[in-house]
Amino acid sequence: MIYDGSSRSDAARLGSVTLQIVRDWVMRFNARGPDGLINGKAPGKTSLLNDEQRSALAQAIERGPIPYLDGGVRWRVCDLAQWLWSEFRVLVSVQTLGREVRAMGYPKLSARPKHNAQDADAAETFKKTSPPRWRKSPRVPPEASG
Repeated sequence: MIYDGSSRSDAARLGSVTLQIVRDWVMRFNARGPDGLINGKAPGKTSLLNDEQRSALAQAIERGPIPYLDGGVRWRVCDLAQWLWSEFRVLVSVQTLGREVRAMGYPKLSARPKHNAQDADAAETFKKTSPPRWRKSPRVPPEASG
């Protein structure tokens, strides 16, 4: 109706919608043509990290932390958030950064750190191999206990 010259109020009454919805439709039509009236996925919030920062983050994850500089032997998401702040002055929440890291293809779990001087044979020596001390009591018939 609006395309034919009617008012937005008349179009809202005909479509049983509010005037605001008709206004939104007109704005979308003027911006993108008839394709603008097709419902699509909302663009959402833009990413806090640009491509340069994302590639630097991927390199830092691959490299791993430097214990005397980064204060740990494996990356945690909160450590990566602190690293991003110190490198780029970008403040990212732990939840958002976790989503970014998973979107980059890194799993949530990381390997458990292993001491470089750990001896596998010595660990085998300390494993418990003896049976437990407790034993099940023998079953006594009821007439024998009387």
